[in-house]
Amino acid sequence: MKESITIRSIFLSTGHDFKGRHGQERLNHGIQSVESVDCVQGKGLKGDRYFGFEEDFKGQISFISAEDISDMERELALTVEDRSAFRRNVVVSGVDLNQLVGKRFEVGGVEFVGTEQCKPCYWMDKAVAPGACAALKDRGGLRCRILSSGTLRLGEHDLSVLS
Repeated sequence: MKESITIRSIFLSTGHDFKGRHGQERLNHGIQSVESVDCVQGKGLKGDRYFGFEEDFKGQISFISAEDISDMERELALTVEDRSAFRRNVVVSGVDLNQLVGKRFEVGGVEFVGTEQCKPCYWMDKAVAPGACAALKDRGGLRCRILSSGTLRLGEHDLSVLS
């Protein structure tokens, strides 16, 4: 099955701002917006905090839907100017990411497997806006393993669901 998907943004961060920070303030490693990123099979995204994190890590790359962000913005009556606040690597449009959980798929010549939905945590209320955590329940994005190396680029691509 082929569909069209648009990669709107790609973000990388060298460090964890929230992981292991319960009861403390967030760190501020910053996030870099890039036009392309090298995906390395079994490792993650070159330059990202989760690159080589642990063997067979289920969150080597994370996607979030621009449509789900827009729905959250409408529900909370706000605008999030900086999409990097969601701490997902790739913002896409044109696909229901939840349909890719447990599926192998290809975008831009890179193959992935959707491992699970991203589960927003209470930090979303600080990083994005109060109420964001609840508003993003069941639409917080998609965590994936990278099954083949290649480069993802901004723009429109074919999305092929392989299994």
